[in-house]
Amino acid sequence: MVKVALKDGSVREVEKGTSILDVAKEISQGLARVAIGAELDGKKIDLFAPIEGDCQLSILRFEDEGGEEFLRHTSAHLLAQAVLRLFPNTKLAIGPAIDNGFYYDFDTEHRFIPEDLEKIEAEMQKIVKEDLHVERFELSRDKAIELVKEQGEDYKLELIQDLPEDAVISFYKQGEFTDLCAGPHVLSTGKIKAFKLLSIAGAYWRGDEKNKMLQRIYGTSFTKKADLEAHLERLEEAKKRDHRKIGKELDLFSLNEEGPGFPFFHPNGMIVRNELENFWRREHTKRGYEEIKTPIILNEQLWKQSGHWDHYQENMYFTNIDDANYAVKPMNCPGSILMYKRKMHSYRDLPIRMGELGLVHRHELSGALHGLMRVRCFTQDDAHIFMLPEQIKDEILGVMNFVDYFYKVFGFKYHIELSTRPKDSMGTDEEWDLAINSLREALEENNVKYKLNEGDGAFYGPKIDFHLEDAIGRTWQCGTIQLDFQMPQRFDINYVGADGEKHRPIMIHRVIFGSIERFIGILIEHYAGKFPAWLAPVQAKILPITDNHLEYARKLQQQMLEKDIRVVIDERSEKIGFKIREARLERVPYMLVIGDKEVESETVAVRAREEGELGAVDASKFIGDLVKEIADKA
Repeated sequence: MVKVALKDGSVREVEKGTSILDVAKEISQGLARVAIGAELDGKKIDLFAPIEGDCQLSILRFEDEGGEEFLRHTSAHLLAQAVLRLFPNTKLAIGPAIDNGFYYDFDTEHRFIPEDLEKIEAEMQKIVKEDLHVERFELSRDKAIELVKEQGEDYKLELIQDLPEDAVISFYKQGEFTDLCAGPHVLSTGKIKAFKLLSIAGAYWRGDEKNKMLQRIYGTSFTKKADLEAHLERLEEAKKRDHRKIGKELDLFSLNEEGPGFPFFHPNGMIVRNELENFWRREHTKRGYEEIKTPIILNEQLWKQSGHWDHYQENMYFTNIDDANYAVKPMNCPGSILMYKRKMHSYRDLPIRMGELGLVHRHELSGALHGLMRVRCFTQDDAHIFMLPEQIKDEILGVMNFVDYFYKVFGFKYHIELSTRPKDSMGTDEEWDLAINSLREALEENNVKYKLNEGDGAFYGPKIDFHLEDAIGRTWQCGTIQLDFQMPQRFDINYVGADGEKHRPIMIHRVIFGSIERFIGILIEHYAGKFPAWLAPVQAKILPITDNHLEYARKLQQQMLEKDIRVVIDERSEKIGFKIREARLERVPYMLVIGDKEVESETVAVRAREEGELGAVDASKFIGDLVKEIADKA
């Protein structure tokens, strides 16, 4: 008998070799019906897997965190099986579960078109009805190579050959379909109750543009049809909110062939950007940050010293100046450290908080570029805090509260993840343990719920990540707090302690916007282009009914300009209905209609973007109310 500790704290004794599904049935038949997979000692595992020893067990439903991976991984195999039935000469690449869905990459002479997706979906439905049992089996390296060679699966062969010698090589089989796969999966194809193929895209094998371009089919799946329909509605809403589409409509930014991944900001876009940066500067000044600016290009040796050369080189751009090698900065931290080193500091000076709106460049694959969300140059709202060891917790708490304030201004909810040491990292176990525990203690002292994200920290330290939730429920990782013991050592930075001796400061790297370009893209989609008044490129538009009302309109405009309100007049000889429709399309917060009555009474007929007609309002009162709304960032 073995002991199975369940997530509710209870412990059950079962016979060694009992399947997880049988344990679920023993708990309740209802749980067994909705169970989709399990976590055994923290590792995701199939329900048909046997229990071989004492363990911690969590039985997962689709709606549990990580539960969707089981269904969607099997959905990817379902897709591949259907494609092979319809297009037998296809070679398979990879097919993982991803956020909100799955995909599979194919190498075939057939060029997939949208109409093919309907045929593939129909074949997938047949396989679901066949309710094929999913089986897992393992093979030795030689046997695994022999099998994929028989299948003619060249990509799978390459994957096996690249596995470590001691790797477990597993396959999953459903009906006539067998695929190299680590899992996990659901019990049978019949578990996939609702799915939809969404799009076709190109993808380089292994993400390397030197490799062959494959065809990728994306899809999503759920256990309930209603959940699928709700998800598809969200996708339609997301299309309407696409920042590239709205950015063009509002003349905010563009991306040109002459500079792929290097965005151009138009005058309207610069207004939004400048307002965000001005807000950033004011709030940082209040909290004791000094603003700095460091060069975009720095000597290659600096990046070797920082560790970026060993851990980040493939994402960097390089140049040669005066027969010396230089790099275009992918991050701002080494420049900040040089600023710290410009003079000796006392322990009384710390903490020192340096903020920088720093332009960085990173080499992204062309296939990964996406509007403002994934670019090759962007501005990070970086700050670096140099502090005493005993100041760590207070500084982390200070940054967390700062981030919370920032995101509330924009109406964002968020969740937090704590990311720990990655495989590719610098430093000792003791330093990493101290850094991780410092972040954990700050989170727990602030009574904040968080998710542990094992192995996803930066190469120089663990981090707290803030994932924003937008108006339609999507999440975006923006803010981060990274604790760093490594760079102060690598750059030999010091402060003079109370004992008169030199000591090493601790360093925090943090961003709030993350990338200003990406944050603007997120805001465009969050607000669907309907920026709050303080951010709107045009805050009010005056719409005179005829030319007879222009004099009053210009007088009103001047009064508003003196109050720093961004206001324009539509002076065209068009009907007022046409002018109102255009202002609505431009998503202007306030439209001020002026006719004879308004001129005589010195009022404005206000149409608010959100509330509709507000009627006649005294002009000076409207101006005062709008100034307050802008100041309050309401």
